[in-house]
Amino acid sequence: MPKLIECIPNFSEGRNQAVIDGLTAVAKSVPGVSLFDVQSDESHNRCVYTLVGSPEGIEEVAFLLAKKAMETIDMTKHEGAHPRMGATDVIPFVPTMDVTVEECVAMSKRVAQRIWDELKIPSFLYEDSASSPDRVNLAAVRKGQFEGMPEKLQQPEWAPDYGERAIHPTAGIIAIGARMPLVAFNINLDTDDVEIAKAIAKTIRGSSGGYKYCKALGVKIEERNMAQVTMNMVNYEGTPLYRVYEAVRFEAERWGVKIIGTEIVGLTPAKALIDAAEYYLKIENFDCRKQVLEYHLIGE
Repeated sequence: MPKLIECIPNFSEGRNQAVIDGLTAVAKSVPGVSLFDVQSDESHNRCVYTLVGSPEGIEEVAFLLAKKAMETIDMTKHEGAHPRMGATDVIPFVPTMDVTVEECVAMSKRVAQRIWDELKIPSFLYEDSASSPDRVNLAAVRKGQFEGMPEKLQQPEWAPDYGERAIHPTAGIIAIGARMPLVAFNINLDTDDVEIAKAIAKTIRGSSGGYKYCKALGVKIEERNMAQVTMNMVNYEGTPLYRVYEAVRFEAERWGVKIIGTEIVGLTPAKALIDAAEYYLKIENFDCRKQVLEYHLIGE
């Protein structure tokens, strides 16, 4: 069975199609790597790539994409709704087939070292690669964003894991790490009041006392003139999508607001959606691995 790793690099560009096209060309250039998905968003000013491939191919394409982003994205001119600290903002490696999380951790360290050696972009290790408990959470690592990072790096506890205590002048700093699959899940509200979305996000996210595996922010989607609760569900079994959906719906009603739709950004494990279907359809004694046709077809 071939070894496969998923990589979902996030870049701080969602408006300049030429830059996105350049990144896409690089993503398609490495043998043994398949580009599954590209999603860009103008309000967030961010694009997210989903790649799957051999360990050697994924390691190479991650570096080449960081290099291309450094060459084409200037963080001194960047603005957008999504928190960010670098041209390549985050590079996660996810074990997919016959690969351990430990192997992905080792890969994250090799890529971080090469990016520093050849590009002089510093990086933090996060999630399963984190060098200390306070660096596990990406939100804590990224706090301060690009503009506040030079000062943050001078704090004793925030030296980069790779590189010097100074950001790259235009490419910033990168978070690199290994993690298990997550679901990027957004809920759109029928209001343009972003303060409502922020209040709801604070209620449901784990760091504020909400759901342990939910990271949430309230943002405004300018092109649709609506507020959004944008989330990363870092363990979709520990905190299912339907649970945060219902919590957001319940909290929104306090403000006289309704949910008008949801979004999945990038790829998602099928079970995250199957679990939601099981919940809302009230299916009794359901076993997705025995009763979902596709699981049989792929030999699960």
